[in-house]
Amino acid sequence: MTETMPQPTAGQTRIVPGWTGRLFEDFAVGDLYYHPFGKTVTEADNHSFTLMTQNVAKTHVDRNFAKATEFGLPLVNSTLTLALVTGQSTIDLSMNVFANMGWDEVRMPNPVFEGDTIYSRSKVLAVRESKSRPNLGLVTVATEGYNQDGKIVISYRRTFMVYRHGYLPGVESARPDESSLPQTGDFQ
Repeated sequence: MTETMPQPTAGQTRIVPGWTGRLFEDFAVGDLYYHPFGKTVTEADNHSFTLMTQNVAKTHVDRNFAKATEFGLPLVNSTLTLALVTGQSTIDLSMNVFANMGWDEVRMPNPVFEGDTIYSRSKVLAVRESKSRPNLGLVTVATEGYNQDGKIVISYRRTFMVYRHGYLPGVESARPDESSLPQTGDFQ
């Protein structure tokens, strides 16, 4: 998957393609991905998500109420944790998704508190071609989110449909002329 790019000659610009995600054929059962981005969940994240989704549970937004619970602190909205960990996995798993088919066996064995930093990993459990859509394949993964102390805070299985090689829709967009960028010799 890694290409060796030729080195540019003097005065030549090399256009290096960015990461474009995996396609169905790039997945194998047993592959393990440690997703590269962590996120520290803030009070603003928790309040915004909770209020945006019209969740009225006081334990997420009322610090005084939360003090009286066994946790003593506001809990991060569990669906925020699910959304965050799913989002963290997209760079490795579903950047080229056609559709999510579902989340199963969602478990939250430990609470998430404001100020916790969440990381995640996923393991490929199954891959199969789509019977009804030959341009797609189905991938099932087990994903775990964990905090800065290595405690698992969420686990689930997710199945998604992803494009096969040769079938990813192309996107054309206009690019400005590269002459507006400085010459490389200007900064030596």
